[in-house]
Amino acid sequence: MNDSTPTSAAAVLSQPLELPGGGVFKNRLFKAAMSEVIADPDSGAPSERLVRLYERWGRSGAGALITGHVIVDRGGVGEIGNVIVEDERHLPALRRWAEAAQAQGSALIMQINHAGRQTPRKVIKRPVAPSAVAMRGFFGAFARPRALTGPEIEALVQRFATAAGVARAAGFSGVELHGAHGYLISQFLSPLTNLRDDEWGGDLAGRMRFLLAVVAAVRAEVGAGFPLLVKLNSADFQRGGFGPDEAMQVARALQRAGVDLIEVTGGNYESPAMAGGGALPAQRARAVAREAYFLEYAQQLRAAVPGLPLLLTGGLRSAAAMAEAVTSGAVSAIGLARPMAFEPDLPAHLLAGAAGATPLTLRTRLRRINDLLQVYWYQAQIHRMAEGLEPDVGLSKWAAIWHGFRVTLLGPGRRKGDVKVLPAATRPALETRER
Repeated sequence: MNDSTPTSAAAVLSQPLELPGGGVFKNRLFKAAMSEVIADPDSGAPSERLVRLYERWGRSGAGALITGHVIVDRGGVGEIGNVIVEDERHLPALRRWAEAAQAQGSALIMQINHAGRQTPRKVIKRPVAPSAVAMRGFFGAFARPRALTGPEIEALVQRFATAAGVARAAGFSGVELHGAHGYLISQFLSPLTNLRDDEWGGDLAGRMRFLLAVVAAVRAEVGAGFPLLVKLNSADFQRGGFGPDEAMQVARALQRAGVDLIEVTGGNYESPAMAGGGALPAQRARAVAREAYFLEYAQQLRAAVPGLPLLLTGGLRSAAAMAEAVTSGAVSAIGLARPMAFEPDLPAHLLAGAAGATPLTLRTRLRRINDLLQVYWYQAQIHRMAEGLEPDVGLSKWAAIWHGFRVTLLGPGRRKGDVKVLPAATRPALETRER
């Protein structure tokens, strides 16, 4: 950056972000997507609890808020409690959601998705996918999918476009296609899950055809000037899977197709690099030491797509590291996910000069419980805000796990009272680092 560019972390992160196709975000801090699972479990409509949650995040100071995945087809639900948008039937509730979230100037981006084979057996008995490749592990929790037919693929392309059109009609400020983490678009991209020998598979040109068809259909539906983002894996972190070289080729194709921003991430359910675990390569130690899980991959993508804004999500906690990632030119904006579940005003604090997020460690002596804890504790904080309560960093780990089991087994019905604030004397001491 030149000498006239602000150098303090707060000044860097406060700069507006202009998109190539139009649209401006008021600063460089995004609330990244986290699954809320508090939509109406029967209809898939946004609930008043979801509206209340985003009204709270709307006061965070973030430049943009990216929703948890909104499912474009009922056959692609990832969890009970996902919002489902197949047509305009939920338009009034969607408008309330958009208005509440954006009342203080943050832009609300609808992340649209289809889970493909990554939907539990108890949710979808026979999921669909590019090919009939079963999930490995998980003790049979996921059924073997059936391969989509050509006409079904074309219909799903239109489903994404329809959802994007509804998002625009409801007053959202953009959409993000979830092309990562092992969901349907990512399944098409990976040679491990796309074994097709028709035009939707084979070499990378065939495997990226579905994503590019969705981009084209969405752009035709929403028109120019409506921000279109894509969440893209830098790698699946599986031997023989989608890797960095292919990610750069896909990124170039997305830039040519008129995408406005790419969010850089990685991993899937079988190799959860996005959660700080999974089969990350040797540079993981360096990435964790400087906080950002995927910064090196973002730097590679930057070389491939100069001029296209990149959003980096995963592991960043200090204002200095966030600002360095932006001033280096590697990325354009920073995504904050889990810290905003227990520190919802974090963007405002960072923009006011705070050093970073509150350090936090969540761990038990039972190793197999820790992965669940990483999901359920943050989910419990999100559900507290949905009830109009503030997060409670002293929340018992076991209370959070119990809450998560109830939501998982019973669905996101009436949840008020499930998570209670512990008396101060019984709250466990917080450790000093998040893992």
